[in-house]
Amino acid sequence: MTEIQDLNDWDRQIIEEFRASGGNVGGQFANAPLLLLTTTGAKSGEPRTRPLVYLSEGGRIYVFAGNRGAPTNPAWYHNLVAHPYVIVELGPEKFEARAIVVDSAEGERLGRIQVQKIPALASLAATITRQVPVVLLERKK
Repeated sequence: MTEIQDLNDWDRQIIEEFRASGGNVGGQFANAPLLLLTTTGAKSGEPRTRPLVYLSEGGRIYVFAGNRGAPTNPAWYHNLVAHPYVIVELGPEKFEARAIVVDSAEGERLGRIQVQKIPALASLAATITRQVPVVLLERKK
């Protein structure tokens, strides 16, 4: 099995557990703020769902395109840049949102807050040599 297949299987298990338990998962994501983000594939046009740790700040929801420390942005980020309307599952709630990439200064500020809230992310953040895009998920009204 390839590394990509392993990650897809791992994500699929988390997604199933998330949906079966109303947003609660165990393992390394126990007690972490986790959501499911469904984007539209930039090339395929197909829906793609990924579990992501998020930051709730000032009544807003942000996700970080850290890509598990990889040197490139994750596919979900490219998808939402191409198709900014997404579906967010937060606990038992599911809603439509618009994805808005925040500017780099605000993204850095939010990244520092996220690391303060989840110190385990500090070691991962230290390995990333690129600017990590931060995305606001603005609930559709």
